[in-house]
Amino acid sequence: MVDFKELKEKVGIDDIAYSLGYRINRKAGVGKYIEMALLDNRGNHTDSIVIRHPKDKASQSYFRHNGRGGGDVVAFIMENLGSFSDSGINEWDKLGHIMTRFANEPVEETADGKYLERMGYKQEPFDPSRYDVQPITEHLKNCMNYMLPRGFSEETIRTFAPYIVRLRDKQSENFKDYNLGFPYRVAGQDEVVGYEIRGYNKFKSKATGSNSTTAAWIVDMSLNKNELAAQNVYFAESAYDIMAFWQANRLKLDKESSVFVSIGGTFSDLQIKSIMKYYERAKAVDCFDNDLPGRIYSLRMASIFADRHMNIVKTDDFVMVSRDGKEVRMSHDDTSLSELSKYFWIPKRVCQWKPPEAFKDWNDVIMNKPYIQKPDVNKFQRNKALEERRSKGIKI
Repeated sequence: MVDFKELKEKVGIDDIAYSLGYRINRKAGVGKYIEMALLDNRGNHTDSIVIRHPKDKASQSYFRHNGRGGGDVVAFIMENLGSFSDSGINEWDKLGHIMTRFANEPVEETADGKYLERMGYKQEPFDPSRYDVQPITEHLKNCMNYMLPRGFSEETIRTFAPYIVRLRDKQSENFKDYNLGFPYRVAGQDEVVGYEIRGYNKFKSKATGSNSTTAAWIVDMSLNKNELAAQNVYFAESAYDIMAFWQANRLKLDKESSVFVSIGGTFSDLQIKSIMKYYERAKAVDCFDNDLPGRIYSLRMASIFADRHMNIVKTDDFVMVSRDGKEVRMSHDDTSLSELSKYFWIPKRVCQWKPPEAFKDWNDVIMNKPYIQKPDVNKFQRNKALEERRSKGIKI
């Protein structure tokens, strides 16, 4: 049984902060309090935290002079959750993996949710009987109403139709109609363990209890569904994205040696690992989005297949990658797999086929919607802007 109180005696805020690139600011003094600062390439502070009781991990807490954030080690990890490559079926599961890793304790796999139950959190399991499921091959005209507005051709819809269902949640009180369901399976297995769901007006969701840790929407077009015949496994962030990738590049793709995968928006290391273990002779092709999260996904994919784990941390000003004591900081604009390859070895099993630079994702490509990138705004900046608007009497 995993006990967070016990783990907090072994894992301090200073341990987590150091792994994220924070270093002690000795100019601020070392005593009952210590200050740890995150620096940019020019040596300027991008963030600072003050840690109480630095010698007693169980009692450690932190705060900032500007009042943003604060709390115990759990709060600090949750604040930086996106900076860790540990996988989990939700944020609390991921938190447990991070804590146990830093405590050097083994952690159980969590695809069945038992780990969460032992922590007192009950994960509702996936129940296939909850859904009325129909093959869309019998309702193509209806399903085209969902996908034609997203730029998909009839040829693309017919190509992927055998891998898509029409589904209705029988327990939903507010919505009685059908949506599109993209069945989740573990590579090489027939059992459906969840659904990625899409509907009208950009509605998207996942079936309750879906296994997003080791399963995904996997469309295997390889010859005779022979895993040894697959040469390339193409990964995108959603079912629509990977279908759009196919449509935009179908004349260049070898259908008989290809597998197309949607990770369902949330990157899980185990998803990639389990799929690529099954397709052991294939290359993993990164077709993720062109925005910063999509480019960080590229780095994480490289880390999965590297000989040693790389720690990847995103701050408001840069992305830092570290391994074996070596640290590299890249500006948000420069963050990419090609930039990383200047400093670290990138496994040949990882390839890229990103959307053209003018587009955020492959679905925007087939819709011809160029991407206008918005500047990243952190929580402190948002709160400050909100205070200014309120002080001026602007209604929001």
